[in-house]
Amino acid sequence: MVGLNAKQLTFALAFVAALVTPSSAAPSLSDPDEKAWAEAEVQLPAFPEKENYIPFAVGAVKDRQFFIDSKSLSVGSDDVIRFALVIVSVAGAQNISFEGLRCGAGERRYYASGRADKTWSKARSDRWIKIKGTSNDHHVELYSTYFCPNSALALRSADDARRALRHGGQALPSGN
Repeated sequence: MVGLNAKQLTFALAFVAALVTPSSAAPSLSDPDEKAWAEAEVQLPAFPEKENYIPFAVGAVKDRQFFIDSKSLSVGSDDVIRFALVIVSVAGAQNISFEGLRCGAGERRYYASGRADKTWSKARSDRWIKIKGTSNDHHVELYSTYFCPNSALALRSADDARRALRHGGQALPSGN
């Protein structure tokens, strides 16, 4: 059996650690000074109130209405856009959730679901999920049209996010 010296062992352990580290937490190999992304502490917002809903369009979907609660919108120091999402069926049934979206990583996270008694039930998982699908998916629509055009975080504040929702999406910076 071939023995490894300390330098070879260190390299091998670093290689194995890189393989098992989730991509959203791994630092970039192109910039050794780049720090791993860390999520800021999250506080659940006040439960959404109808007077604060901002409607947004989702592709050709007509059997549901989609809203973001304007009071819950935030852009964190970790560049995560957080919001309460309200989906209402034509029959009036509501699904309410508190979610986050990472533009640079193209990921979303579910923090909590709303209960009928206007309280939050925290999610069991803290996993970030890749945003995939078509323009008939509300996560894709929020990501590509409203919050992260060009896969970049152009929003710097909750007011920017509200403006994007109210105007049917973000205008891309000139030159893009």
